[in-house]
Amino acid sequence: MHDEPINRRAALGAIAAAAGAAALRPFETVAHATPAGPITRPIPSTGEELPVIGLGTWITFNVGDDAELRDECAAVMRAFFAAGGRLIDSSPMYGSAQPVIGYGLTRLGRPAALFAADKVWIGSGDRGPGQIEESRRQWGVRRFDLLQVHNLLAWEDHLATLLAMKEAGRLRHVGISTSEGRRHAEVEKIMASRPIVDFVQVTYNVLDREAERRILPLAQDRGIAVIANRPFRQGDLIRSVERHPLPAWSAEIGATSWAQVLLKFIISHPAVTCAIPATSQVAHVRENLGAATGPLPDAAMRRRMAAHVEAL
Repeated sequence: MHDEPINRRAALGAIAAAAGAAALRPFETVAHATPAGPITRPIPSTGEELPVIGLGTWITFNVGDDAELRDECAAVMRAFFAAGGRLIDSSPMYGSAQPVIGYGLTRLGRPAALFAADKVWIGSGDRGPGQIEESRRQWGVRRFDLLQVHNLLAWEDHLATLLAMKEAGRLRHVGISTSEGRRHAEVEKIMASRPIVDFVQVTYNVLDREAERRILPLAQDRGIAVIANRPFRQGDLIRSVERHPLPAWSAEIGATSWAQVLLKFIISHPAVTCAIPATSQVAHVRENLGAATGPLPDAAMRRRMAAHVEAL
């Protein structure tokens, strides 16, 4: 499939129409436990339920053409879907992750449960549609469920493109993304002034909690889904805490490992729709999905968890 070029006037019209139609209202996402699957939360703009644990692909899926490593990534995807996972997130800046995802999806018979989330990341607005089409080709999907303007690069042009695609039925959800605390002030301005963004993706974990101040409350107020990236600080956080024994109170929240403790902290925040830990190991993806079962911490427990990890 080759997407037709985006008409700039149509794109701007889509922005205006979406902005006029959107209503400002408080929205609290409520987690739901299913009998045979992970806890889910609704996407505020549509009500569609997503499991609270997704799958990131930064670094872990950048394996090039190595056949053995590609098969290991496909095995991770198989375990992810088998445990009830849906959202897989990637980007053109993630090396070979996109074709590796495409390879895995082909090996798995293109699971219907997939929620395909990718990004546009290029300095030229005019080159955005071409990059998006190449990403779609690499994944081998008919259309993306979510496209995000990554790190707000040329965000006004790319956002116009994504909104026009959504209006034309070629994209389901539109978002913006950033990582490692970058450009939060600009993210807030976009969230506050443009009631047309379905998702925002930011860094959030037990130590990196700056998003709690403005972004997460604003997402609740505006009805915007939140994807939390870098839940383990690219593995550094896991390596740091695993030197210490698992606290006795972890049993109160049904966590059997440090990874589950850290993930339960993130997904227990009512504004967070989905956390996206990345892994190249089947055992780890199963462990991560296990965090989406059982009890979640309440506000008091969340404070206790943060204080405990900060003191380690």
